Amino acid sequence: MSQFALPLLFVVGVSTIVTAVTGAEGDVKKASLSIKASPAIAFSPARVVLTADLKGGDDNPEDLYCPAVEWEWGDGTISNESADCEPFEAGKSEIKRRYVMDRVYRTSGDYRVALKLKRKDKVIATASTFVKIRPGVREGGGGQ
Repeated sequence: MSQFALPLLFVVGVSTIVTAVTGAEGDVKKASLSIKASPAIAFSPARVVLTADLKGGDDNPEDLYCPAVEWEWGDGTISNESADCEPFEAGKSEIKRRYVMDRVYRTSGDYRVALKLKRKDKVIATASTFVKIRPGVREGGGGQ
């Protein structure tokens, strides 16, 4: 009896969540956060670079100024970052529009990576994507 290996189709996408941010006049300006993994599919051990971009919305909404950053790596671990920022000044303070982080995945698997921007305990923006790590040489997969 022979076994046939079928190609595995794994969709790797960029997820975007729209965040409502109130402008100075009380109108709602929308910003979107998207995240991309590079490479999205790799052999272990693999260094994956995650890049998240915040697009649209006001140039300097206070809600998005100096947020705490939480990365969920899909393997049960979480990384947190916070910056020591100057107090917010309308018209002067600039929000960060790009977040970049890298992660080394040493074992094969399908990982859902999520980025959350937070103000205190409130999530103000979130996005996620998927990373597929295939068995490499060290895991007996040959890496080919």
